[in-house]
Amino acid sequence: MTQPRYTPLALSLPATVPFVGPETQERQQGAPFVARLGANESVFGPSPRAIEAMADTGIWMYGDPENYDLRNALADHHGVAPENIVVGEGIDGLLGYLVRLFVGRGDAVVTSDGAYPTFNYHVAGFGGILHKVPYRGDHEDLDALFAKAAEVDAKLVYLANPDNPMGSWHMGADIVSAMEKLPTGCLLVLDEAYVECAPEGTAAPIDAGDPRAIRMRTFSKVYGMAGARVGYAIAAPGLISAFNKVRNHFGMNRAAQAGALAALQDAEWLEQVQAKITYARDRIGQIARDNGLEALPSATNFVAIDCGRDGAFAKAVLEALVARGIFVRMPFVAPQNRCIRVSCGAVSDLDLFAAALPEALAAARGG
Repeated sequence: MTQPRYTPLALSLPATVPFVGPETQERQQGAPFVARLGANESVFGPSPRAIEAMADTGIWMYGDPENYDLRNALADHHGVAPENIVVGEGIDGLLGYLVRLFVGRGDAVVTSDGAYPTFNYHVAGFGGILHKVPYRGDHEDLDALFAKAAEVDAKLVYLANPDNPMGSWHMGADIVSAMEKLPTGCLLVLDEAYVECAPEGTAAPIDAGDPRAIRMRTFSKVYGMAGARVGYAIAAPGLISAFNKVRNHFGMNRAAQAGALAALQDAEWLEQVQAKITYARDRIGQIARDNGLEALPSATNFVAIDCGRDGAFAKAVLEALVARGIFVRMPFVAPQNRCIRVSCGAVSDLDLFAAALPEALAAARGG
């Protein structure tokens, strides 16, 4: 019988999904979650202007393959030229295109051990070799990342600031200073998905024309549009134009384009959501302290809670919360896996979490 003739690389890869979605867990449990606090979505939702714009797009038409209106609005927002902006299907989609442009079989790429796994998934999918450095004090280690990049002649080095899954952050000026150690020919992939949640000065002041870096942003977090899959990147024009060699030119649907454009123009809604995130982070921290746990400082829309033991204990806490209808996640590499990660939620969500956590801790300790 004739079989599909996969490439040797495809045959060598596992069929896997970097994240097990809450929908999968709900199907397995046969019941919905009562509080969805694991995927770092914004339960506060998108701007009402974005909702209205998405409803009125004329979805029967393809989206603009050049993303012209959104690119120009983003360029104005950041004080750069449209040639410095590429729009794509979330940061995940842009990471896939970027890796396709840079990484062939055997090419070296550097990341932190335990950082965002979807980037690693793309690197493996194009045959790259991942080199990892450990976190230092629950922060991504800038010096170690760039030193490893020089050691292995890396084409790309990935850094999330603020960081997922720990919520920690570096000041942007420190990243720019550390870039002096970035080896020649290595591109810094700076994932700033959570930067709108972070303190002033967290965004790295990198010139849009600097060929050493590409910065990634998203509408999935503070803008509340995770399901629409809208991301963008800021980089030198030559790199931006290279995306046209590999991207799906009709990948951005028309409703997502319109919604993102309207969301970008609603600064008042953004400020309201930022205030709700700040409140929720404080509340999660208080819930942790009420239960004798430590909440790590966070510049994101989630909080990592140190469960005080090892990864096995944190996993038991997580499973006990899931069994009680509270969807949360956890880091997957030690020592960060001593934590559970709780997304900012509405007051009602956090009330449910507050009620379930003591029971989950008791179950984990009893087990």
